[in-house]
Amino acid sequence: MSVTDPIADMLTRIRNANKMRFKNTDVTLSHVNLNIAKVLKKAGYISGYDVKENSRKQDILRIYLKYTDAKRAVISKIERVSKPGRRVFVKGDKVKKVLDGYGVAIVSTSRGVMTDKEARALNVGGEVLCHIW
Repeated sequence: MSVTDPIADMLTRIRNANKMRFKNTDVTLSHVNLNIAKVLKKAGYISGYDVKENSRKQDILRIYLKYTDAKRAVISKIERVSKPGRRVFVKGDKVKKVLDGYGVAIVSTSRGVMTDKEARALNVGGEVLCHIW
């Protein structure tokens, strides 16, 4: 079955796995999903990721979720901002902070997928993919 929005599918799988306290979750592999996983790892929201092959010989992206010592999820909320029906773009000087800097916005720019902090530092804009805190 084809997925209309692979980014939203990835975020939903992470959200559901966090709710059920799974150690990892599998999502479909794409360049954007891989780059989002790299940004999540660098920001400290996940403990890691791997590219695996499933039983149908398809590549999947396995995301290892991160929890605190008290078994609370590091990710409190993750939400999609730009959707296929309504794209959200921002200019380099208009990239806003999420929860006054406590959260992270993931932005797809001409220089790659990066956090809102990196986009402000480089003064590049792009499509706001999601907010996470």
